[in-house]
Amino acid sequence: MPKGGSKMEKLKAFGKINLALDVLGKRPDGYHEVRMIMQTIGIYDRLFMEESEGEEVLIESNLSLLPCDENNLVYKAAKLLMNEFGIRRGLKVKLEKQIPVAAGLAGGSSDAAATLVGVNRIFDLGLSKEELMERGVKIGADVPYCVMRGTALSEGIGEKLTPLDPVPGDVHVVLAKIPVSVSTARVYGGLKPEDIKERPDIDGMIKAIGDGDIRGIASAMGNVLETVTIPMYPRLAEIKKAFMDEGALGSLMSGSGPTVFGLFDDIKKARKAYRNIKVMEPSAQVFLTRMLNSYG
Repeated sequence: MPKGGSKMEKLKAFGKINLALDVLGKRPDGYHEVRMIMQTIGIYDRLFMEESEGEEVLIESNLSLLPCDENNLVYKAAKLLMNEFGIRRGLKVKLEKQIPVAAGLAGGSSDAAATLVGVNRIFDLGLSKEELMERGVKIGADVPYCVMRGTALSEGIGEKLTPLDPVPGDVHVVLAKIPVSVSTARVYGGLKPEDIKERPDIDGMIKAIGDGDIRGIASAMGNVLETVTIPMYPRLAEIKKAFMDEGALGSLMSGSGPTVFGLFDDIKKARKAYRNIKVMEPSAQVFLTRMLNSYG
């Protein structure tokens, strides 16, 4: 235990991919109405959280480019709960980043979600998962999902969540993130309905998920934001093609990008794709992982 018997929490903040992403339109408040299938994957950041003296939220990270002040979503999440419940104690957070930043994998949102869980435990707030999700949307649209995890239909601005059946457990995911940062606001702002020739079959995917049909899931994948991001970074189309050439059941950009992933039902093909994509894209961050449906 830390000095003085203060509480400590160690948490994993898992990343996500979008198996499908459709944008239905722009709302009067400026947000976009979306319909998405979200899926937790096995790459994660680690958070070590400890009650401390004083009243400050202190963050340190292994990533020097990451802000460790009020601009960090971890800080915002901690302060959200601490201010609401009048907590006059301090908090130290050590954040070990593994999920690429600005990658379309919800790394920052997942860190915020884990922080909500940790603060709830450390200060004995007694909030349920649903209550944490309600607060999470104040920080970001993906935060409620990152509290929930698993496979889910996401609607509204991303805050309306419907849990779905778990995807088959033998699905392997290879991801590649090229060294560019994509502005989500810029991508959504550049979306033109007339450029969208094909939309994801989200209802078909929900049925395929219920049937445990990974090929059906892959055939229904789609992301309308590719119509904006891929013209900006044509290399993403080449990586998608490379995944398919390696035997992926499907390949897609996650979120607003620039991460592209391939789904495989054969671990040997997944490992070969992982090796070959690393050679093809030596400057990219490449991962081999799986879909997760556990909540541990």
